[in-house]
Amino acid sequence: MLIKPARRLRGRLRVPGDKSVSHRAAMLAALAEGRTRIENFSSSADCASTLEALRGLGVGVERDGSVVVVEGVGRGDGAPRFRPPPAPLDCGNSGTTMRLLAGLLAAQPFASVLTGDESLSARPMRRVIDPLGRMGARVESVEGHAPLRVEGRRPLGAIRYEMPVASAQVKSCVLLAGLGAEGRTEVVEPRAQTRDHTERMLRWFGVRVETRELAGEGGAEGAREGSVEGPGRVVVSLEGGARLTARDLTVPGDISSAAFPLAAAALLPGSELELESVGLNPTRAAVLETFRSLGLALEVTDAREESNEPAGRIRVRSVGGLTPATHGAGVIRGALVPQLIDELPALAVVGTRVEGGLEIREARELRVKESDRIAATVANLRAMGAEVEEFEDGLRVAGPVRLRGARLKSYGDHRIAMAFAVAALSAEGETEIEGAEECVAVSFPEFFQLLESVIER
Repeated sequence: MLIKPARRLRGRLRVPGDKSVSHRAAMLAALAEGRTRIENFSSSADCASTLEALRGLGVGVERDGSVVVVEGVGRGDGAPRFRPPPAPLDCGNSGTTMRLLAGLLAAQPFASVLTGDESLSARPMRRVIDPLGRMGARVESVEGHAPLRVEGRRPLGAIRYEMPVASAQVKSCVLLAGLGAEGRTEVVEPRAQTRDHTERMLRWFGVRVETRELAGEGGAEGAREGSVEGPGRVVVSLEGGARLTARDLTVPGDISSAAFPLAAAALLPGSELELESVGLNPTRAAVLETFRSLGLALEVTDAREESNEPAGRIRVRSVGGLTPATHGAGVIRGALVPQLIDELPALAVVGTRVEGGLEIREARELRVKESDRIAATVANLRAMGAEVEEFEDGLRVAGPVRLRGARLKSYGDHRIAMAFAVAALSAEGETEIEGAEECVAVSFPEFFQLLESVIER
């Protein structure tokens, strides 16, 4: 795909429904008693994979554009009334689909096979295989990779699981398996709280979920129902056997998708952009504060709750170069990384315009996404003339520097393709990105069309 430089962005956008919320809404609606209507369901290919997998399990799913209606199977004898799938369940490119479905299927009295495309088949699955095995399910794989054969057990045994890697998908897998377990299932996050969409969606459907913060090793614990703030580790728990009640909901706009037009505005002085009805979940909205800390003028208005998820309007104005607001703002590391994991490639691109550049560390998880996102980001930035240092756990990009147009690879990764489409808008000369349109459909099919609607050249 050929991308020409832009002068600035001006206008108003509405990004599609949040991918993470849409996956969970469909899966939990499938577990519930009754019919659930989901408004603003994600247009992504990943979420379409989740719907198709649920159909394969006997769930009634109807779709009309962004509206999805799910007929829940309810529970019988303590487990959802799924039917054995007649064929392997194809998760496409979606790690969320595979890992969360593995948790649901672990409590079923039959065996299922979960498959995926070449990219998904290269991603690590032992992180869900191990805890599910401890709960009593048998999960077979190809050296820790898909396809997965999940032979369920009913009931599962509840466990306390301390995650070695911060991952909302792993946390969600164990919690969903915990619905079919005897006793109380607990998941301990290794540092700060990862995205909590599963906990919020479980509560929306009537399940009691407790979140508490560990003050320190051996320290006091404080329990509460809501989200957790602060630097301590977080424990999330629920009792097995809960029944879910169908309840209509609306999915807020995807903040990870919103990050790309926001990054484009940051790179193009004179840009003024407004994004409507974007999700503002505290475990995801760190990207907004990061943009602010790097010197972008950004405000949130019309804040409200939308089906147990915070949402609001984002306005951004770019007046020139980016100067970090405080010392250290140009370094992303530690507990901030899991909350920015999907936005890090776009932020690395923005780093080329930041006074003093940008450094990302403690982000090894980027190496096992749809691509090795550290290597892909470094290679493309260097091709565009940026000075970049690569580390095993991240990168450092010098700034400010004017990028130049180049021939780039998407690496089959939607977030790499979108990050460098944004970079291309601010470059000198045209940029060609191999395979960009095809892979962007995984998460944000409307991306290029929406971006074009606010570009001024």
